[in-house]
Amino acid sequence: MAKEMVKLPIVDENDNIIAHKERNTLDYQKDIYRISALWIENSKGEILLAKRAAIKTQDPNKWGPAVAGTVDKGESYEQNITKEAEEELGLKDIEFQKGPKTRVKSKYNYFCQWFILKTDKGLSEFKIEQDEVSEIKWWAKEELKEQLKANPELFVSGMKQHIKVFVE
Repeated sequence: MAKEMVKLPIVDENDNIIAHKERNTLDYQKDIYRISALWIENSKGEILLAKRAAIKTQDPNKWGPAVAGTVDKGESYEQNITKEAEEELGLKDIEFQKGPKTRVKSKYNYFCQWFILKTDKGLSEFKIEQDEVSEIKWWAKEELKEQLKANPELFVSGMKQHIKVFVE
């Protein structure tokens, strides 16, 4: 029996679910889907970013939020970020603060519900899932802004919109 593809909620401009589609049938320019993302900052004001694994179909080998995931059918933004934080960085039993929800229109078309975590964990304290993340790094805000301006190709397609929420 073939493995059933996970379906994703497709939403309207107000983030109301209007349909469900298998990921491989999405029209990324037209269909609006949902992601959750975790913005992690330490007491020095540095931001933890994750470099996506080379095997990822969307934005491989690019720097993006420390944790991010596409919300599946039947899953809330909160359930998704809890699952993704454990899968990608080994974060369990942590309390996030709910942040803003943004609408991103770039190469992809989605709502992003942000969650915020303040922590002073060292890089070695995170358990990286190599199929998801190839590397993590604490970035100073100025360094991040400079690199994003000078080398935007190093970052996920929505990163300019993402940092406006927290950095500028």
